Amino acid sequence: MKDFNLGEVLGLMMKTAPFLVFRFIIYFGITLGFVLITGVGAGIGYGIGSIAGSAPEGGMWGGLAGFGLAAAIMYFIREYLLYIVKAGHIAVLVELVHGKEIPQGKGQIDYARQQVQERFATSSLLFGLDQLIKGVLRAFNRVFLSIASILPIPGTGGAVKFINTIITLSLTYLDEVILAYLIKTRAENPWATSRTALILYAQNYTKFLKNAVWLAIFIWVLTFLVFLVVLGPVALLVGLFPGTAGPLTLIIAIVFAWGIKQAVIEPIGMTALMQVFFKVTEGQTANPEWEVKLETVSSKFGELKNKAAAWAGAKQEQAAGEAAGLVDG
Repeated sequence: MKDFNLGEVLGLMMKTAPFLVFRFIIYFGITLGFVLITGVGAGIGYGIGSIAGSAPEGGMWGGLAGFGLAAAIMYFIREYLLYIVKAGHIAVLVELVHGKEIPQGKGQIDYARQQVQERFATSSLLFGLDQLIKGVLRAFNRVFLSIASILPIPGTGGAVKFINTIITLSLTYLDEVILAYLIKTRAENPWATSRTALILYAQNYTKFLKNAVWLAIFIWVLTFLVFLVVLGPVALLVGLFPGTAGPLTLIIAIVFAWGIKQAVIEPIGMTALMQVFFKVTEGQTANPEWEVKLETVSSKFGELKNKAAAWAGAKQEQAAGEAAGLVDG
């Protein structure tokens, strides 16, 4: 049995429609950027290839170089996407899950930005926290969710890797779910609360895996259908670029499908897994035994502890300074 309600999830998507439109605009812009930069690269490559007498090959390699440049730009804006797009949407979803009213229209996006800024003063803080959470999750899942460790059958290396890949993909949204937990609990020390959330995940990991696999199948089937729908139009579009065909058609179709997945499909999976986390961990406390296990399998879990201590120390110094100022006044 699954621990999420798909009807409720879709209802939440409807209530955050302004944010879904915002996400769609952002990711459509990214997708368009991929296409344009790839097209410019193809044109330049075609021109250079014409001089060398191999225009089609030049166009293809130029297009691939343009795609690589677009991917590099995407890498550098990922911090902004997490802070403004993903965390913002999570913030309004958490409010709705707990029965709170949120603004409609454009006001919903401003409200979300305000909520994120209140909890995470800078994008670099949130990004650094998210990277540590992902590191802990990767280490934990590698140790505790590896099929090889569960079924050590000789001669099944390829199958084991495939199954482990499915497991990894199914748990993609866990870092965002933990961010949702931080927002829900209004964490005063995000590093310490992240440790608590990771322990809660670890002590319930089998339940999360069961739900996550179902969600992964739903999301990737839906994404594949989107890919098939956009493949034809993309082939026509790529045909406009000089000397390009074949691989670029497939790559750009994948990018289009990825953009739609990130904008519309991914929030469904994240929200469903968020429902699971809140439901399964309701009333639970962090088990010290799992804290020890996490410290054993991931050094980044220890980094979270150090960050939490430094954060608490800074807050104490700030409070002492404010108190001294009041006394002097």
